[in-house]
Amino acid sequence: MKGAQVLGMVWYRSGWHSPKKLEGCARRSLVIPNASVLDRVLKAYPIQTFLSPAIQFTRTARWKTPPALSKIQAKSLHKAPGKHPEAAEINPIESVRTKRFHASQPINQSAPAPRTVPLSHLKDNFLHGTNSNFLEELQRMWEQNPSSVDETWQIFFQNFTGLSHASLKPNYVQPTIVGNQTVQENMRVLLLIRAYQVNGHMKAQLDPLGLDQRAVPQELDPAYYNFTEKDMDREFSLGVSLGGVLSENSPPSTLRSIIQRLEKAYCGTIGYEYMHIPDREKCNWLREKIESHGQRKYSSEAKAEILDRLMWSTNFENFLAQKWTAAKRFGLEGCETLIPGMKELIDKAADLGVESVVIGMPHRGRLNVLGNVVRKPLRQIFNEFSGGIKPAEVEAGGYTGSGDVKYHLGTSYDRPTRSGKHIHLSLVANPSHLEAVAPVVIGKTRAKQFYAQDTKRLKHMAVLLHGDGSFSGQGVVYETLHLSDLVNYSTGGTVHIVVNNQVAFTTDPKSSRSSPYCTDVAKALCAPIFHANGDDVEAVVQACELAAEWRCQFHSDVVVDIVCYRRFGHNEIDEPNFTQPKMYQVIKSHKPSLDIYIEKLTTAREIGPDKIKSMQERVMSMLNDEFNHSKDYVPKKRDWLAAFWAGFKGPEQLSRVRNTGVEPEILKQVGKKITQLPASFTPHRAIKRIYEQRAQMIETEQGIDWATAEALAFGTLVLEGNHIRLSGQDVERGTFSHRHAVLHDQKTGETFCPLHHVVENQAQEMFTVSNSSLSEFGVLGFELGYSMENPNSLVLWEGQFGDFANGAQVIFDQFLSSGEAKWLRQTGLTVLLPHGYDGQGPEHSSARLERFLQMSDDDPYVIPEMDPSLRKQIQEVNWQVVNVTTPANYFHVLRRQIHRDFRKPLVVMSPKNLLRHQSCKSNLSEFDNLEGHPGFDKQGTRFKRLIKDSNNHTDNEPGVRRLVFCSGKVYYELDEERQRLGSLDVAICRIEQLCPFPYDLVQRELKRYPSKFVFHYPSSIHQMQRLSGAKKNL
Repeated sequence: MKGAQVLGMVWYRSGWHSPKKLEGCARRSLVIPNASVLDRVLKAYPIQTFLSPAIQFTRTARWKTPPALSKIQAKSLHKAPGKHPEAAEINPIESVRTKRFHASQPINQSAPAPRTVPLSHLKDNFLHGTNSNFLEELQRMWEQNPSSVDETWQIFFQNFTGLSHASLKPNYVQPTIVGNQTVQENMRVLLLIRAYQVNGHMKAQLDPLGLDQRAVPQELDPAYYNFTEKDMDREFSLGVSLGGVLSENSPPSTLRSIIQRLEKAYCGTIGYEYMHIPDREKCNWLREKIESHGQRKYSSEAKAEILDRLMWSTNFENFLAQKWTAAKRFGLEGCETLIPGMKELIDKAADLGVESVVIGMPHRGRLNVLGNVVRKPLRQIFNEFSGGIKPAEVEAGGYTGSGDVKYHLGTSYDRPTRSGKHIHLSLVANPSHLEAVAPVVIGKTRAKQFYAQDTKRLKHMAVLLHGDGSFSGQGVVYETLHLSDLVNYSTGGTVHIVVNNQVAFTTDPKSSRSSPYCTDVAKALCAPIFHANGDDVEAVVQACELAAEWRCQFHSDVVVDIVCYRRFGHNEIDEPNFTQPKMYQVIKSHKPSLDIYIEKLTTAREIGPDKIKSMQERVMSMLNDEFNHSKDYVPKKRDWLAAFWAGFKGPEQLSRVRNTGVEPEILKQVGKKITQLPASFTPHRAIKRIYEQRAQMIETEQGIDWATAEALAFGTLVLEGNHIRLSGQDVERGTFSHRHAVLHDQKTGETFCPLHHVVENQAQEMFTVSNSSLSEFGVLGFELGYSMENPNSLVLWEGQFGDFANGAQVIFDQFLSSGEAKWLRQTGLTVLLPHGYDGQGPEHSSARLERFLQMSDDDPYVIPEMDPSLRKQIQEVNWQVVNVTTPANYFHVLRRQIHRDFRKPLVVMSPKNLLRHQSCKSNLSEFDNLEGHPGFDKQGTRFKRLIKDSNNHTDNEPGVRRLVFCSGKVYYELDEERQRLGSLDVAICRIEQLCPFPYDLVQRELKRYPSKFVFHYPSSIHQMQRLSGAKKNL
């Protein structure tokens, strides 16, 4: 092929180079590989996908070479002879349709043309990962010193670049040929190495049951590259510096030794997937760890420690099975190696600077993790199995809630590590809904990092445990992974551990996922994945240790997939033979991992039988001792309050209502801060006008609208030292273009947030407003976890529209509405749901207010104690639901979330057309705390649960023939109609707080208007029941 050259199987034409461009350098032909070899390589590494991901399609459907491309990648594009294009001109659409790359002129037939590549084979990227790195590194070395690379590569780069030796290095010395290698043979060895790096995990021995018989990829067979037995003892000098097998200055190695090293590194009991990572530094770091270190060799002391941890894990499950044979405990049998792996992960992370770990996990193995990893007292666990004794506070009338099963509960403890450090472990309570706890854990971890000022994300780490079926099947897994690298959601990487039972409840993998591995979803995040055989405890420990190192080195997610089995069914009383008879025939005769490891150690004579026996006896003695003490164990009050929550009250403790008004001077000061823009900032002219109007509102103290009231609430809370965080879809601007919390300079594109400058030298994250990803489940879960860490923060999530709460219904059902009753965990999370039929159709109108009222747990037939000095109604209810109608009342309900001695979730039916309604305005005097101002009553200025009729009526108005109770924006429509008709005999009262219901204020209005005609609009069963009860009670 005249003028044709090959670059790692990418063909191009160099005939268009002019003599001037070649600078007088005579081109030398490059030997074309054997056609059969080329054909095989092309099938495994097709031409179509060899180009770098950096090369993008343009709108004209042509390849365009951006400046960032290396010379290798830029020149590997197809060039037409006789032209001098600046960018390669391949029409990719036509190429795909015709299943070939075409030239503008026919290829010279003096040599065989490259074979066309079937479209079905376009599945790999040759210049993606090892090969592009290798070639670029090789070119750099050649440019610095031509003699540093093999002669065949020197010839290649001379032809490729058109540069002479003299132009590169004046004192160039012709290199000597090492052995009888050719560039083709080097390339074939490199292809073999890359095949192991990419597909070695397919040959790894991962299934402890031996049921997963996978075909070994043919790319791992040396014969695939035309190597025979005669080539096995030939030496190859690869001459590159990429780490691992391709380490710098490595001596020539025989092909046999290279393959043995690759087999040991990639095809043992750990399978590595990392070649999908586009970052060269990360790939090389992992390659060095995997290929240079191989299977780690542990000392006798380390093996004894691993054995001890495995004994605790195994004997704990056996002990529970003996004592409570019929109890559900979702044991860890079949994956006992998880405990040594997790403990190694935590120890390693602590050595690398991590101070606390937040853990989320499903029910399987939870008790074992609680007892052996988090170090919850075993006597307490045993006490819970036996029914237990209630805490002394409960016996005295304390609040216990409904409780939950023991394998859903969480806890937190400080535990020592192997190196003598201490690390804080928190296991987050979670419901049966698999994976729902994942975003909660991430949010809690991010909050810990904020309060510890851990901006580098080094000291606080999240660890999430998953099941194989849920990791591949639950959408919230991807939603959570997708948050990992977002600026206001990143935690610096999460370690994911998959307990891969190879069956999901009763569903086989072939029916539960479409991908080869349950962990393939993590590849979208470019996270490395380590598959470990669950029977090889040392492999599990090594994979977990490497995961800890990766997370602390690169601050990104990593996955450990422990391929194991379930010795029993979904739980201990389930019958698995109904659905997996063959699997459980194998499991029945399969040795536990502890027996396998003991046999391995004794065979190698590393630990004697006497020492093993004494270790076993010690573990069982301690378990029995804890069991005996559990009979008399009296639990303390549950640790439902973390350190930040000291002094906050439970539902059984009376908390006084506080005023939420603010000093007028402070309101003016904050109002000025939140309406000022820098002189050098160029806002959009419409936004400039909005901010000028807001400044005028503050100056005149009149006409405060919804957005300004919200900004005043946020600003005053920040001034008081509270952290504010608002997130959701498009919250920076606001769905209805009302908030404009973050402004964009129209000239430079820079952003400015006025609420970042309320206090001098204010930390930017003190007030955080952040557009989220297009996720409800994941983001709401994240904010819930964030709100649980510290009560001195107002955390809000806003739905783009109220009905978008549907996508996060699990969080509302299983956490927000019931979390305190089940787990005694308080949260002050505030949810803003735009609500109202405003001409946008049914899909984006109703926030389904009735659903939230239906989930409220106040009794409609029992009126609680309503005396202000004794009232605990709002503390005893599960959450608050409000539908406020004035900016001032919105201001006070937000501040009320902070100014109280307890925390409750708040659901706000936020308005749409009231955002700009001319009548929906408040005066600044309604925000302050001065006596005599509107809104100040005998208790002070605070949130109004009910707003009485706007007419100044006396305490008894028999002349009013109709009393209407309403909620939300309908009030303004009713009032407008009343004014139009001149109906002075109709009174309209607004119920601003729907849950808990304001019985005392409703009864006050019923006494004021002794009429037989009472209407409630809009009517609902929830409200009608309570109105009826209030009336009967009179």
